[in-house]
Amino acid sequence: MTVPAQRMKAMRDRRRSRGLRELRLIVPDARSEVIRRSIAGQVARLDPTDERMAMDWIEDVSEFDGNDAR
Repeated sequence: MTVPAQRMKAMRDRRRSRGLRELRLIVPDARSEVIRRSIAGQVARLDPTDERMAMDWIEDVSEFDGNDAR
């Protein structure tokens, strides 16, 4: 095993001993013009009524401090 690989293994072992685990995520690159156009198109096709209903539901099931802002 190479020195950098040994260091990474040691780091992962230390993290595991603390109850942590490495997680890697692969996500669309929002800097890409193609991705940005795709997202903009998806947002443009959203139904405002459906979105409002979803937001209302989220607010209804969320925990608040007792002061209802609506």
